[in-house]
Amino acid sequence: MKRFYQSFLYALNGLIHLVKTERNFQIIVGCMIVTLIVGFGLDRYGQHLTRFEWAVLWLAMGSIFVSEALNSALEEALDTLHPDKAKGIGRAKDMAAAATLVASTVAIIVGLYILLPRIVAVFMGN
Repeated sequence: MKRFYQSFLYALNGLIHLVKTERNFQIIVGCMIVTLIVGFGLDRYGQHLTRFEWAVLWLAMGSIFVSEALNSALEEALDTLHPDKAKGIGRAKDMAAAATLVASTVAIIVGLYILLPRIVAVFMGN
């Protein structure tokens, strides 16, 4: 049990480091907070999200968190192992960043698909 607890602390330290030092991760956290506020706020206007819609939103947001954390970890490791510029390292970092871009794009599409019709319904008085 002590090993599990220690592993959890390492992971929590990594998350805290991400939130404190990575600008993109901070932006992602901000977007997630806005998404949650909008989702819960819609309920006040009679536009209740289903459990399935919430699950899809959480999966989309989680995929961005995971991809950005892995991207940041890869960049940190590569910068530490090879501080000089190298073509292959640069390409690897670009590909990792592309994964985050794809995850973010998909999450935006999913969020708009779920939330936009309900937001429009609130403003149209439905």
